[in-house]
Amino acid sequence: MPRAIWKGVISFGMVSIPIRLFPATESKDVGFRQLRRDTNTRVRMLRWDPVEEQEVPYDEIVKGYEYAKDRYVVLDDEDLEKLPLPTKHTIELTAFVEEAEIDPVHYEKSYYLSPEDAGIKPYSLLIRAMQAKGLIAIAKVAIRTKERLCALRARGDQLILETLYYPDEIRDPGESVAVDEVSEEEMEMARALIEMLEEPFDPEKYKDQYREALMTIINAKL
Repeated sequence: MPRAIWKGVISFGMVSIPIRLFPATESKDVGFRQLRRDTNTRVRMLRWDPVEEQEVPYDEIVKGYEYAKDRYVVLDDEDLEKLPLPTKHTIELTAFVEEAEIDPVHYEKSYYLSPEDAGIKPYSLLIRAMQAKGLIAIAKVAIRTKERLCALRARGDQLILETLYYPDEIRDPGESVAVDEVSEEEMEMARALIEMLEEPFDPEKYKDQYREALMTIINAKL
């Protein structure tokens, strides 16, 4: 299990469940470094001050919000710690809904929620109650530098936290695609093709062929 990225409690009525949050996924993309062509020397990216014309040490870097062209408000760690967010240390359950009500376009990233020893019983109780009702929980939690909307769902004996995009983060698709009239014959052909390919979803049968081909080329060059 990777290192927990967040520790806190699930707040559920009068119940507090101490938990830890772990990433449920990891990228398997093939990583590349930028090298100088003639020497294969790795290129280093500098934090560069164009006014002073010098590299800036990491400990001199601060966060700034650009409110106008080249005009900034500086925020330090103390400012961020003062934010009045109860969700910094609490996953606050606010509603229980049908999973089908959430458009999949809202889903962002998945995490595992694991209980601390003192939270095992109420954690199990929450899972069983959600499964009995067939509902998932909607909550808010502050992870790193953002308060996130999220959904909690039971997967066997495990709670999964799915971060969700807020409505204003989802782009408008723009103009609707024009829909042409189709004949009954065309519809029947389309239905037949779909039925030919219909099957239970088995993620194990799908492989990243691009990554496999890329690694074949890399291994041949070693």
